[in-house]
Amino acid sequence: MFEDLSLRLVGELVVNGVLFGPMYGVAAIGLSLIFGTMRIIFLAQGAMIVLGGYCAYWAFKLLGVDPYVTLVLLTPASLLAGALVYQLLFRRVAALEDKNVSLLIAVGLTFMLESLMSVAWTPDPRSITTGYTATSFVLGGMRISFTRSIGFAIAIAATLVVTLFLRRTLAGKAVRAVSENMVSASLVGIAPHRVNMIAFAVGIALAGVAGCTLAATYTIDPYFGFLLSLKALIALALGGLGNVGGALAGGVLLGMVESTSAYFLPGWSDAVAYTVFLLVLMFRPQGLFVRSLRKV
Repeated sequence: MFEDLSLRLVGELVVNGVLFGPMYGVAAIGLSLIFGTMRIIFLAQGAMIVLGGYCAYWAFKLLGVDPYVTLVLLTPASLLAGALVYQLLFRRVAALEDKNVSLLIAVGLTFMLESLMSVAWTPDPRSITTGYTATSFVLGGMRISFTRSIGFAIAIAATLVVTLFLRRTLAGKAVRAVSENMVSASLVGIAPHRVNMIAFAVGIALAGVAGCTLAATYTIDPYFGFLLSLKALIALALGGLGNVGGALAGGVLLGMVESTSAYFLPGWSDAVAYTVFLLVLMFRPQGLFVRSLRKV
């Protein structure tokens, strides 16, 4: 294997990881927003991503709508869905000191969504195949997937939008304030439940973005969500909590680790990713990018 290794091959492995990794980063940003305000690990994030992917798949199969066109409608729909899920399932328990209740609700939501998706679309893997799915272009002697490149661009754009939202809007600044200190934020007139709903809605909207671009690139199935949640947690651990840029960088690093380990250690890419996760928690629990990237 190592005899056949070339600079071009190494470049393609790294580029493929860099192009897909930001999808993990987008999911991690959503987790970070929800954890920052509600202090829970929303394990249903992966299931919400897969649900977004199935919505894009259905729109393509039934209506012939391109997945990237679907993204324009799916993002605001996911935003509203996130606000509704918070109001129905998490509003009453968000203020409880015992966060295990919220965690159990998230786990129950995961199982419910998996069952519903399995009934609606069957457990068989689904994929969106367009005229440009297999298209690639050559850059620097490396063959690069067109759909992965589009997904990378969408992930970067989503990260920039969230960063601007947190830094430039009153609602975003309120989310940051509650993430820093909920008691102090309440004393200056910020309503915790309203901020929780906003953060939750934005987190689910990011899941919709990730799901739509994921379905346009890879196959999905109803039970893929839990694995996505784990990968988002790894990206979040690599980047550091409360760090939007760090979450994106963590996703990119995770994508690179998976891409290279899948080539050198076939079948062991997940084990390598989990090993990296444990090592970071042991030796760098605050994240790898907390000094190089400013917190929001």
